[in-house]
Amino acid sequence: MRLKLDENPPRRLKTMLSGLDHDVTTAEDEKALSQPDAVIAAAAKAEQRMLITLDVESGDLRKHPPGSHPGIILFRPKSLGLLNAAHVVEEFVRRSDLASLTGCVVVAEPSRVRVRRPQ
Repeated sequence: MRLKLDENPPRRLKTMLSGLDHDVTTAEDEKALSQPDAVIAAAAKAEQRMLITLDVESGDLRKHPPGSHPGIILFRPKSLGLLNAAHVVEEFVRRSDLASLTGCVVVAEPSRVRVRRPQ
């Protein structure tokens, strides 16, 4: 799966996700740190990469309707500490079929996962 890590997920996730045979780039790789969310989302879309983020704005269905992009996974861990966030993302990726989430907006919280699919 082609993935893009926003600037807020822990950077060590690139190595972990690549180790699971995903093609991963980061906002940092592309010198896009501190860029507006719209810029990061547009880059992910142009590159046909699913966006992995901790940024609530990225889950806004009005700005990013399902089907208008390769997919967005918004993680909402209980704690935004780097180790906790990395663990939450890693567990989700390991137990999920990311290909089935193409075009979706996913909000992954500790107690539930909400998936908004294209119409």
